[in-house]
Amino acid sequence: MGVFERYLSLWVALCIVAGVLLGNWLPSFFEVIATIELAHVNLVIALFIWVMIYPMMVQIDFSAIKNVGKTPKGLILTLTVNWLIKPFTMAALGWLFFKVLFVEWVDPESASEYIAGMILLGVAPCTAMVFVWSQLTKGDPNYTLVQVSINDLIMIFAFAPVAAFLLGVSDIKVPWETLLLSVVLYVVLPLMAGIFTRHKLESSGGIERLQNFLLNIKPWSILGLLSTVVLLFGFQAQVIIDQPQTIGLIAVPLLLQTYGIFAIAYVAARTLKLPYNVAAPACLIGTSNFFELAVAVAISLFGLHSGAALATVVGVLVEVPVMLSLVYIANKTQHLFRH
Repeated sequence: MGVFERYLSLWVALCIVAGVLLGNWLPSFFEVIATIELAHVNLVIALFIWVMIYPMMVQIDFSAIKNVGKTPKGLILTLTVNWLIKPFTMAALGWLFFKVLFVEWVDPESASEYIAGMILLGVAPCTAMVFVWSQLTKGDPNYTLVQVSINDLIMIFAFAPVAAFLLGVSDIKVPWETLLLSVVLYVVLPLMAGIFTRHKLESSGGIERLQNFLLNIKPWSILGLLSTVVLLFGFQAQVIIDQPQTIGLIAVPLLLQTYGIFAIAYVAARTLKLPYNVAAPACLIGTSNFFELAVAVAISLFGLHSGAALATVVGVLVEVPVMLSLVYIANKTQHLFRH
């Protein structure tokens, strides 16, 4: 492991602090960056995520994708966790904490909005960052691509009805432009660029040239992640300073949900005897969230300054540190799986 990966948790912690400090020191700068968006997708963050994902897409060998069907259990696990478990446990935890355990500290209207925001996070499984977590756990890039692609396809049809059912409303307005644009930006375009790059390198210099190229661009993936962290925390710096107690209350059930879902998926993967390079990404896909979509829907349904929007933002804030801890757990326990 290079210096970036070896001390990644430290770099992320420093970037979180830097983001909060810069966001409070230069709020106007981050306000301008925040306005550079299309269909609720911030294009600057999209660029950094693209930088993160592109090196991983170059690793994908389409000739090997046909072998994914030989291990269908990984796909079944991912889809089961994402669509039959995660949305409902998120709704249950939201109700438990904000209608029972935290009822003395939160007014009923805000509590309902916090629960709504948590539900929207639970119904929006991750699209982009999964490729980062897969790489950090040395997951099979071909299998991860198939997992993400099938998950995105199901999300197009399942997001609205599942969210409507759990929220108890009948007219969920899904920002299709946000959903489709995100899939194009985070999956389709970097995948096409990766395929083109891999083909050119293999045809001109063979596997050795490809490996050298991957080695040279690998640090850019981590730099893209760190830049994304700085921006995300810079955007929400004022909220972090102004509402630390509320953020803490929302973070508690989100943390329990994330670690709980990971534990369920990890035990299931072990029981199914999945190979580690399939099991780790399968478990991590189910625990991370498609926060762009969740934030966009929360704002559309409840308003920019609503409790629902705030809950989705807290989901963004806890995503990277928590997922890095799960990557660490996965890597430390990989001996439990076959390779």
